[in-house]
Amino acid sequence: MLKKIFGSGARVKLFKQFLLNQNDEFFIRELTRILDEQINSLRRELENLERIGLLKSKERNRKKYYQINPHFSLLPELTSIIRKTDESNQLLLKNLSKLGDIDLLILNGQFMNNENELDLFLVGTIESSRLEVFLEEMFPKKDIKYGIMTREDFLYRITLKDKFVQTLLADKNSLILKNKLKKDTGVLIKGL
Repeated sequence: MLKKIFGSGARVKLFKQFLLNQNDEFFIRELTRILDEQINSLRRELENLERIGLLKSKERNRKKYYQINPHFSLLPELTSIIRKTDESNQLLLKNLSKLGDIDLLILNGQFMNNENELDLFLVGTIESSRLEVFLEEMFPKKDIKYGIMTREDFLYRITLKDKFVQTLLADKNSLILKNKLKKDTGVLIKGL
């Protein structure tokens, strides 16, 4: 799907590499090994992405290093698109859906490469014991912090303007993978 939208397989791979690793920098030969692409096509795409301002570069030790320009105006939107279409996030959603009915799924913290009090927030009917077993099996070396609320509790907390819920929804680092609550919350949640 992304290849059709962005027009080039090499460009999609570069978007994923840079947008999912925004604090890292890469040089072209390193990218050819990581992405398994030809150097000429990567060089052309890197120049295009630098020309539009998504990437910036600097030379060090006779190598040109590229990294994300954090001031690029469309960075949040592009990052969201890449994260939403990331195969690992889609697999996580699919597997979590087998545990129960999910109305809202928000990823943050470890899933978004940032420090946050919560990594995973669910609204729906999932037992915490089943979720704990699932997370331990899927992420054995990570301590995933999660929160679960029923649909009724979540909607009630929104009407009260609960600080926890408001903070979670306002966090720009959050990724909403699933949302079946848009029509139920109406204007109560801006941006959901």
